[in-house]
Amino acid sequence: MAKIGVCLSGCGVNDGAEIHESVITALALDRAGAEILYTAPDMEQTKVVNHLTGDEMNESRNVLVESARIARGEITDLAKLTSDDMDALLFPGGFGAALNLCDFALKGADCDIHPDVNRIIQEMLGVNKPLGFICIAPALFARAVKNADKTVRITIGNDQITSDQIEKLGCEHKICAVDDFIVDEENKIVSTPAYMLAGNISEAASGIEKLVHKIMEWV
Repeated sequence: MAKIGVCLSGCGVNDGAEIHESVITALALDRAGAEILYTAPDMEQTKVVNHLTGDEMNESRNVLVESARIARGEITDLAKLTSDDMDALLFPGGFGAALNLCDFALKGADCDIHPDVNRIIQEMLGVNKPLGFICIAPALFARAVKNADKTVRITIGNDQITSDQIEKLGCEHKICAVDDFIVDEENKIVSTPAYMLAGNISEAASGIEKLVHKIMEWV
């Protein structure tokens, strides 16, 4: 049975992992017969947002603890995992991917990336294991391969400002419809826009399910 990592970034679209995208990813993997290995970095969230009002809250929350809500408690600190522990690794979107796993949402192409997120991506690339990135998560991948000696094709959909920043980091951005995905066969990278374009959960699922299917083909 293939063991597929799913790296979460909290719980909630505005400050953590996008819940719909995370659950769709998990459901598609489970239906494909994969064993899911949930993981997240043990760190304080960059900010906490009241999802009812959209206002920032004066409190702190932990990314690993919040991610455990989605994983139903079965989750591992990313610092404890290596590429040997999984056959592929997927990153759902949500602002947490661009605030906690990296700070692309704050700094664009000048962003930094969480060291363990960077490490696990480099390890997976080094052993040519598949990586999947959903919604805004391709931005953190672009930061991980900044100044690399190869160009990788990814997508966040069709947002010009965001795609320009991704290309400044050295990746090739491809415009993509919500129900499609972009594949870099050589590097085993697949990405899909999901809620960067989706107007509802069904539209988000249409691309994510195809992404998962491609990942499972590779493993």
